[in-house]
Amino acid sequence: MNDADRPPPIPLPIPLPRASVEDGGRPLPSPAELGGAAPPPAPLVLEHHVLKSLLGAWALAACSPEETEAVEEHLSDCGTCADEALRLRDAVGLLRRPESLDLDPGLRTRVLGSCLGRRPPRIPVPEWATPYDAETARLDALLQDIGVAEWHAPVRLRWFEGAGATSRRTTVAGVIAHLLTVDGLVAVALGLDDPLGDVEAREPTPAARTEAYWRASHFPPTRAVRVPWREQSHDLVRTVSFTGGGTGRPAVPYGDFELPLHDAMLDRAFECWVHAEDIADAVDYPYDPPSPRHLNRMIDLAARMLPGVLALRRRTGLASPALGRRLVPAGEPGRSLRLEIEGLGGGDWLIPLDSPAAIGSADHEVAHVALDGVEFCRLAAGHVSPTEAAAGQDGDREAIRDVLFAASSLSRM
Repeated sequence: MNDADRPPPIPLPIPLPRASVEDGGRPLPSPAELGGAAPPPAPLVLEHHVLKSLLGAWALAACSPEETEAVEEHLSDCGTCADEALRLRDAVGLLRRPESLDLDPGLRTRVLGSCLGRRPPRIPVPEWATPYDAETARLDALLQDIGVAEWHAPVRLRWFEGAGATSRRTTVAGVIAHLLTVDGLVAVALGLDDPLGDVEAREPTPAARTEAYWRASHFPPTRAVRVPWREQSHDLVRTVSFTGGGTGRPAVPYGDFELPLHDAMLDRAFECWVHAEDIADAVDYPYDPPSPRHLNRMIDLAARMLPGVLALRRRTGLASPALGRRLVPAGEPGRSLRLEIEGLGGGDWLIPLDSPAAIGSADHEVAHVALDGVEFCRLAAGHVSPTEAAAGQDGDREAIRDVLFAASSLSRM
């Protein structure tokens, strides 16, 4: 028997619902017995004052479907209520918080943290290189978001030299070229290619290398400089991830001084953030400070460098001489200034005043300076004058002045 000859299936009997006991338990009439499908419910009829009272709930989309239908039917006939409804809808729109189109600066860190928590990398980035990795990624996101014309926006590089502030005018592209050439000091120390190539710099200092790169360009730098800068930053992170964890890490020369590799990477993270803020100010772009953990490391590096800078300023006559004071032997406690950093990246540091080889000591504390973390970093970047730094100061005024000016002298082009 084929399917055409097969009799239709017999539907299973489904009992009709029964009525209440008041109806004697008889089955309720089916829709067919009533002459077809049940009619739709009648529209809700409400008086004018009730409909008017529902306008607020209607504007907030809080009415039931029946109430919504009744209100909207009424608005087509009542001009007064229609005007009121329009005003209420506009007011509701103002109550909504506008959503920013800018990505949350912490989004990349959270996404990477979540991914790495589920599947740790085979070759992780060393902890001391994560600030550089984070700051170059944040700056690259800023550069990706700006227009072609903004690469030529004027930027003034500022730093503190000798006894006063100085500056150099360039563009957004010129700032990235500056970062490329100075990061190249770390690249060369790691055995990577020098971004200067065959260009000769008068001195192996950040300023001389930057000026040499700018002079060698036939035209002012353009947005094309972003590609070699980004590739070099990736190469640096990749290289230290593979080779930077051992004990034979090279020192990075800066011309008249040198830094251990892990401090040099932290220094490059600091300068990347500072110049990213310069670029953000030039193109009117919102930019946040580094994470508190990374900011604390940057402040710690500056605090560790202060005694050496203070001694150098004293030798060149830019700081008060240590006349009449006992020369502190290396490794011994001596006169100290307590540097208290508040807010982001906060902490306390004891700065030895009379010898870079001395040890800071609370028992020999002669002065106390309190500064906000971001404010201190801007002082160390030469963006805030030492005489204008909003600092809480107590104790030896001469020592306080010397340390604030030494902090500004950490800055350079």
